[in-house]
Amino acid sequence: MERKKIARGAVCITAICVMVVLLAAPIASAQAAASRFLGTISAISGDTLTVKPAQGDARQVEIPSSAKIERIEPGQTSLSAAVAIQFSDLAVGDRVLVNLDPNSTAAAPQALRVVAIKQADVAKKQQEDVEDWQKNGVDGLVKSVDAAGNTIVLTRRVAGAQKTVTIHTTPSTLLKRYAPGSVRFDEAQTAPFSAIQPGDQLRARGTKNADETELTAVEIVSGSFRNISGTVISTDPASSTIVVKDLATKKPVTVQVGPESQLKRLDDHTAQFLAARLKGNAAGGNGGGRPNAAGNGNGPPSSPRGGGGGLEAVLDRAQSIQVKDLQKGEAVMLVSTQGASDVTAIRLLAGVEPLLEAPASQDLLSNWSMSSGAPEAAAQ
Repeated sequence: MERKKIARGAVCITAICVMVVLLAAPIASAQAAASRFLGTISAISGDTLTVKPAQGDARQVEIPSSAKIERIEPGQTSLSAAVAIQFSDLAVGDRVLVNLDPNSTAAAPQALRVVAIKQADVAKKQQEDVEDWQKNGVDGLVKSVDAAGNTIVLTRRVAGAQKTVTIHTTPSTLLKRYAPGSVRFDEAQTAPFSAIQPGDQLRARGTKNADETELTAVEIVSGSFRNISGTVISTDPASSTIVVKDLATKKPVTVQVGPESQLKRLDDHTAQFLAARLKGNAAGGNGGGRPNAAGNGNGPPSSPRGGGGGLEAVLDRAQSIQVKDLQKGEAVMLVSTQGASDVTAIRLLAGVEPLLEAPASQDLLSNWSMSSGAPEAAAQ
């Protein structure tokens, strides 16, 4: 689910950040001279670990009885919080920082020190982050940015009504931004406050006031995405591309469908239902959630609010389709990466003719754009 994705992605990034901090931590001079590498344990055989770095080939390292083995919790940034563990406590899936012994004369590399983040601890932290994003997160479109006051005003649709939330940032607020052409939270990059612009999608978590009109953020992820409503000119299943005539610009746009793109089709009844809801004619609001890039509701870029009555649940249950299922002249709505004439689809929705007649249909698109990678799949 979307919120779980962002939580897992966030934990993955946190774990890597912790390891980077560990790399810079002052240690004994012999250790400082040792080479180091980060990775995930992929196999254990006798006293040898096979560790797969994020990039490059797997590496094998022997762990002699003299090696120091420690465990640190996800989110910790100081070795002072590490505790000693036994070699037998290590398991496949654990993330490790390995310091190699520069003085070893053995044929195979030997470890001087191993610092581990246990896979079980990561899973626990992921669940905690899911709950925190659900409880303390907000999302919406950036209405305005006040650099002098370090504040951001979001607009968001709640129960059919548009509301605003003022996001306050502090020097300790973690600011991330989706990489160009990507909607994966684990690929989000640290970015300055100045990168946030009106019209961006933004999600934040932190401390809310009583009526949830203000939030002091501990973490923010933002991105700029393109919303397109148009008609299909042609499709090429072999190359996974669709050419769409953008109704706003009247120009053709080539849409690339990638492995992570999601294509859905609404049936006539569902399309009419959503159109009525967007026009404010359906009772019950939107269930407190708005669709995002994965068809899910409020929360970080990878998390649904849950429940079955919101717009996010309706979109999630829509029929999945492929490029070959689209017909020439068919109306579609899609959220994509930024681009002038060529874009990559994040989510595409067909069967939308009734929705295009609803003025709030653009809100549906705008709130259907945050990542499927943005904070569960990312850490897998």
